[in-house]
Amino acid sequence: MKKLSEAGIPTEYGNFQVIAFGESDEDYTPHLALVSDKADLSKPVLVRIHSECITGDTFGSRRCECGEQLASSLRRLGKEGGILIYLRQEGRGIGLVNKLRAYQLQDEGLDTVEANVHLGFDPDERHYDVAVDILEILNVHEIILMTNNPEKVEAIRDSSVKLVGREPLIVPTRDSNEAYMKTKENYFGHLLKHQ
Repeated sequence: MKKLSEAGIPTEYGNFQVIAFGESDEDYTPHLALVSDKADLSKPVLVRIHSECITGDTFGSRRCECGEQLASSLRRLGKEGGILIYLRQEGRGIGLVNKLRAYQLQDEGLDTVEANVHLGFDPDERHYDVAVDILEILNVHEIILMTNNPEKVEAIRDSSVKLVGREPLIVPTRDSNEAYMKTKENYFGHLLKHQ
């Protein structure tokens, strides 16, 4: 993987250098790193690893908390300095088409794990080695990870990047995503309380 292109982008959250990463210049869906102009990469860097969720991130779906987590993390990173790594692994890595199929199954009574398994996938197909590669390319050696997901914590612990700390990223649970949030907590072990 390599840097493909980059540009400065002013946003409502602050100014970020947006860097695209992939295998080749023809990569239509590159992974992205948004590096705040306030980030000091020589010190432990506040980092959010965020998996793409077009329904939540773009359209504001309330079936999940992804869009709210994205906005909350960008707000903090823009203010304090840090990096958001945006991984193109939609729907826990099963893609948008299958994610919508999983939603249909959830509407019929399955939870998010059961729906993915019913479609022939693992409960979570995501991997975080790409995020580690991006941090290495950016020459980031120590991070404070903004996450509730213990798998992300383990991925960093098992890498060349030093995990200095973890900070929760808690957003309010809504009626529309309460069952989903319970599955994340009970099945995946997500840490959904302030600690």
